[in-house]
Amino acid sequence: MIDRNTIQRVMDATDIVDVVRDYVTLRKTGTYYKGLCPFHNEKTPSFTVSPSRQYCKCFSCGKGGNAVHFLMEIEHLSYPEAIKRLGKRYGIEVIEEAQSEEEREARNVREGLFVLNEWARDFFANYLRSSSDGVAVGMTYFRSRGFRDDIIKKFQLGFAPTERDALAKAALQKGYSKEALTKTGLCYASEDGKLIDRFHGRVIFPVHTVSGRVVAFGGRILSAKKGNMAKYVNSPESEIYSKSRELYGLFQSRSSIAREDCCYLVEGYTDVISMHQSGIENVVASSGTSLTTGQIHLLRRFTKNITVLYDGDSAGIKASLRGIDMLLEEGMNVKVLLLPDGEDPDSFARGRNAQQYRDYINAHQTDFIKFKTNLLLSECGDDPIKRAGLVTDIVRSIAVIPSEIVRQMYARECAAAMSVSEAVIVSEIAKMRRDGNAQAQAETPQPAETEAAEALTAKTPPPAEQQETLSQEERALLALIVKYGERTFEGSEGKCLAAFVRDELETDGLGFASPMARAMLEEVTQHAAEPGWQSLPYFLKHPDEGISKLAGELSEEKYRLTERQQSTFVDEGSRLGEISARLLLDFKQGYVREQMKLVMQKIRQVNPKTDADALRALMQQYIDLSNVERQLAPLIGDRVFSIR
Repeated sequence: MIDRNTIQRVMDATDIVDVVRDYVTLRKTGTYYKGLCPFHNEKTPSFTVSPSRQYCKCFSCGKGGNAVHFLMEIEHLSYPEAIKRLGKRYGIEVIEEAQSEEEREARNVREGLFVLNEWARDFFANYLRSSSDGVAVGMTYFRSRGFRDDIIKKFQLGFAPTERDALAKAALQKGYSKEALTKTGLCYASEDGKLIDRFHGRVIFPVHTVSGRVVAFGGRILSAKKGNMAKYVNSPESEIYSKSRELYGLFQSRSSIAREDCCYLVEGYTDVISMHQSGIENVVASSGTSLTTGQIHLLRRFTKNITVLYDGDSAGIKASLRGIDMLLEEGMNVKVLLLPDGEDPDSFARGRNAQQYRDYINAHQTDFIKFKTNLLLSECGDDPIKRAGLVTDIVRSIAVIPSEIVRQMYARECAAAMSVSEAVIVSEIAKMRRDGNAQAQAETPQPAETEAAEALTAKTPPPAEQQETLSQEERALLALIVKYGERTFEGSEGKCLAAFVRDELETDGLGFASPMARAMLEEVTQHAAEPGWQSLPYFLKHPDEGISKLAGELSEEKYRLTERQQSTFVDEGSRLGEISARLLLDFKQGYVREQMKLVMQKIRQVNPKTDADALRALMQQYIDLSNVERQLAPLIGDRVFSIR
């Protein structure tokens, strides 16, 4: 974990205009810069960069943030990766929190494995281009596949010498250890302890992480006399490589996948490379392994739309259907394309340009219901038992889909395709989901087992994507605190705005519902008295990416008032007493109305014949809340309030 001081140094040194200009042509407009948004296609510039606030935002698609958020979005980096990228750019050493000797040693070992793999990548690539064997054997193979020089370079393809220990000797001579060579899987030890190159005599396909580091290699044998040797050999799992968490080609394809909002999923290395060469770059491969949840989560960072391409004569299609179910379970939108007999994505790409390939995919891809039905129906014939089994199989796939609306649409389609009542399909889906939920609950740890986790959650705000949605009233009040939280004003009794709001809410037993909002309020009250401290710059550079992004959004929001009030609310910073009082009233009214809804829901659930006393108590509670709401109404007046 990167320590806060380091993050602050990086943020202080970073110029967002400098960073954004690497990706967007900017034109100065007053105190801002404007350009075409890099996150969606547009003809009129709506992407604005503020050098004073070190913040950017597209007012069309809504994407933006500080320099870290921008890099995370456009390069698909994690928060630590973006901080490290900026640190390197501005010459700041990114220091992580103190680690034990064991942790430092483990980190150094991991980094050493990455360095060795990158050396090996260059070794294979240079051998392909500069040696007689590389040109005569390796390059000839790539040329036979139609690969151009730019594509070979893009995917960093190479060739391993046929000598069984050529790489081992070169690596040892460079100072790399025998242990590192075996840990990466580049070599293995024979019975007499001699190092043997794992990929000797093979063309090489490096496997990259999403950020571009080499974690593994795939090697294809070329000799016609290969005997019992496997056609493909891949790096074994290691400290830096887990095949269940990597997708071949994602590093080269990530930008295109995000831009197209779609990904084609194929099986092998050459499928990906040939499609790139034909002009279709939003494609990745599972590299011959079954699709895993980790790989799906990786893809979901870039798109939810997946088209799975199958070989026309693939014998393993039925076995791979489980992968489609996993995609559906993770909320992905799945289509399937079965290529013509005798074709695979590689061969199909070689005879077509990008537009022809896309046109074919768009014309022939189908949803998984039709694909699965057509694939399996021919085996059922008129046997009612087999047909019932097919229906059950398809319903099981529909049942894992998280979205109820999508499930209903597929249920209707399944009923039509299988000539079965839609009500039966819906009932069976509901039963399968109930059974699945019951099993999940049975496997859930008991309260005693989760006590420590709950205690930790109470102290630490959950990740941004798990935060509760802020209500309109909560959001408006927090926006004021983010912008002016450190200020005092007439009537605040010397308190800063944040402390004033906190005390006013606590007087009525209220508070923010969102853990993130509570944490932000507390931070302002802690720092407000520090000389020169300002709430907005502090939160815009906050090390918690969820907080810094929320602060940027809130700082952009404006109040919409009636025409009469627009003349008086010219400068909200100079009218904090009036604005905070009004927003507190809004917050309290919103809270009362929410409580009224909850009480009314309870009233509807009560049986008046058996629970008359409970009903009377709830009715009285509702009346009391209604009275409070009526008392608040004249205080709020005719003001129309909302967030833009």
